Amino acid sequence: MNYLRISPVFRETGGLERETNKVTISPLREMGAGMARRHIAIIGSGPAGYYTAEAAQKQFGDDVRVDIFDCMPVPYGLIRFGVAPDHQSIKGVSRRYEKTALTENVRFVGNVTIGKDVSIEELRGLYDAVVLATGAPKDRELGISGEELANVYGSACFVGWYNGHPQFADLDPDLSGRTAVVIGMGNVALDVARILSKTPAEFEGSDIVAHALDMLRESRVERIILLGRRGPHQIMMTPKELGELGKLERAAPHVARGDLPDEEDDAILEPGLRKSVTLLRQFAAIPEDIRAEKPIAVEFAFFAQPVALHGDGKVEAIEIEQTELVRGRAVGTGRRAKLPCDLVVSCIGYRTSPIPGVPFDERAGRFANDEGRILPGLYCVGWARRGPSGTIGTNRPDGSVVIEQVAEDIASGVLGPSGKKGREGFDELAADRQLDIVTFRDWKKIEEAEERAAREGAPREKFVDIEKMIRASQEGD
Repeated sequence: MNYLRISPVFRETGGLERETNKVTISPLREMGAGMARRHIAIIGSGPAGYYTAEAAQKQFGDDVRVDIFDCMPVPYGLIRFGVAPDHQSIKGVSRRYEKTALTENVRFVGNVTIGKDVSIEELRGLYDAVVLATGAPKDRELGISGEELANVYGSACFVGWYNGHPQFADLDPDLSGRTAVVIGMGNVALDVARILSKTPAEFEGSDIVAHALDMLRESRVERIILLGRRGPHQIMMTPKELGELGKLERAAPHVARGDLPDEEDDAILEPGLRKSVTLLRQFAAIPEDIRAEKPIAVEFAFFAQPVALHGDGKVEAIEIEQTELVRGRAVGTGRRAKLPCDLVVSCIGYRTSPIPGVPFDERAGRFANDEGRILPGLYCVGWARRGPSGTIGTNRPDGSVVIEQVAEDIASGVLGPSGKKGREGFDELAADRQLDIVTFRDWKKIEEAEERAAREGAPREKFVDIEKMIRASQEGD
């Protein structure tokens, strides 16, 4: 990309530094003196979006106005619709985002779909910088025959179903069968297996939605197979989440001793992975009579990759191929087997949704970018930039980096002089198109209504219908 490159000193400090009364000051930090206000649009109100808004406030102070757009009438993205409902402590990070949202120079603009209600080009004409923080909401496809069969789901759909995403509220998975296969060896696969295993009492304190809880109460699933192409040393499960699997009331983890490498080989692993593998060894050591006391088995099937799904309209079996590791990669051996199953949930990763007018890397499943820069004035951050990797906290430094790039591009002249209409211009456009915008104040009304509707012991009962969200947001107006 033909950007004016900034010197390393400038890149590291945000400007050429000078000493004033022993306080180091950067010109980019001084732009408030006589500088026209800058306007930034952030698309997506999840962690990446709010961390980017926070970074913009720190970088530009009162000389910036940030509008955070979301297609949903509710904020927080992944926190609301992706984090497991029984992980309320993780969801607590939204309190930090609320502090940012309640400041005068940051505004939430909900119920606005980019590419439908307003185009990227229109936003680029109104704002000095547009930052795509849309995450990666689409499932990666398995790419095998039979994945179109009924009762085969990607994790975005299935997790969205029990987390109350309006798009997936009517998913209606059939939980009447005995065996569920969860494809993947990461934390999302663990979430799905755990949700399928829990008793209703174990959901106390969670915000799992009522329609999912009702169906899980009637579930007859008694065998859950976690399927992974590689071995125990290649899992992506973190110790905390994996440890939860060993504390379930009616489910026991099953690990075959023969699948585990020699214990001395664990020494080469990084500490977190070593702890996870140690947990697998503890699971393998659980006496069979103790495991038999629990009615649900969660089985780890290593060195097995799915090659086909079979069934007459609905999935009835999964065909797997045994693999072996060759220079760290899983390679099929040609030895195949069929496992009867009644439900399949694929947890193999996510892709960003393309937006008209934005260059897209189809192979990587994210926006085409140079360390966050897409086009002059157009940036991306979080999963939309790097793909679905890292934790929620990883998005904080990511947001700081992209705002530093915005500051560099202002200083170098890439973005040109300020003077765009920003928020005022968008409001004119929204009024002309009669867009039904939901503000953060409106969201607080939705939140209050959800809290009032909560069942005993739950923090909220989420609306799963957008029209009901809108009506709740307008109460008292």
